[in-house]
Amino acid sequence: MNSEEIDKIKATAQAKTWSETISQDTWEIFKVMAEMVEGFQKLTKIGPCVSIFGSARTTEDNKYYKLTEEIAYLLAKSGFGVITGGGHGIMEAANKGAHFAGGKSVGLNIALPFEQKPNIFIDNNKLLTFDYFFVRKTMFLKYSMGFIAMPGGFGTLDELTEAITLMQTHKMVRFPVILVGKNYWEGMINWMKTMVLDEKNISPEDLDFLKVTDTAEETVNHINEFYTKYELKPNF
Repeated sequence: MNSEEIDKIKATAQAKTWSETISQDTWEIFKVMAEMVEGFQKLTKIGPCVSIFGSARTTEDNKYYKLTEEIAYLLAKSGFGVITGGGHGIMEAANKGAHFAGGKSVGLNIALPFEQKPNIFIDNNKLLTFDYFFVRKTMFLKYSMGFIAMPGGFGTLDELTEAITLMQTHKMVRFPVILVGKNYWEGMINWMKTMVLDEKNISPEDLDFLKVTDTAEETVNHINEFYTKYELKPNF
């Protein structure tokens, strides 16, 4: 077999692989659509809800676990449902607080290689499991009346900055974004106020999107006070 014949075989194989990739990508669109449709159908009538984010690694004896539970309890008593990522740690604490307050407890779980199991405090008819992070994030942003960020890692930062970016660019109506734990978030806030602002990468008013609190009462009061001034509605 000469080099010309080998090149033809390689070209044929590459063309076939490319064709298969296009076919797989096309079918994946329908999987994304299916997740979107299921999410919209289940959450459209969910009512006013607040999303609570934070680390899945937070243990039950951690002070932020207990604080999250208290925040979710007070939110539910104020008439808000609670939406979480459906897992354990901070997510479990939030669903637990809402559950024991008799409020709506929603879990938007994500299918991961190590299998994140949903926590037991999510309402039976309010659990969704997603394959795609971006579809799941769309549901958080569309159906939340506010974001509460407890101490967390990259996932928490991702969800937090996505919300701020959409409000900054007027792609989403403004809603409360609260960082709970002054000691935890202080370094990031100071960095934004100095380095990021000094470099003119944000405007001074952009920092107004964020509220930093330390207690459950202060956190929930901020959300309640916000909606005495603004209309309570999802991001339709």
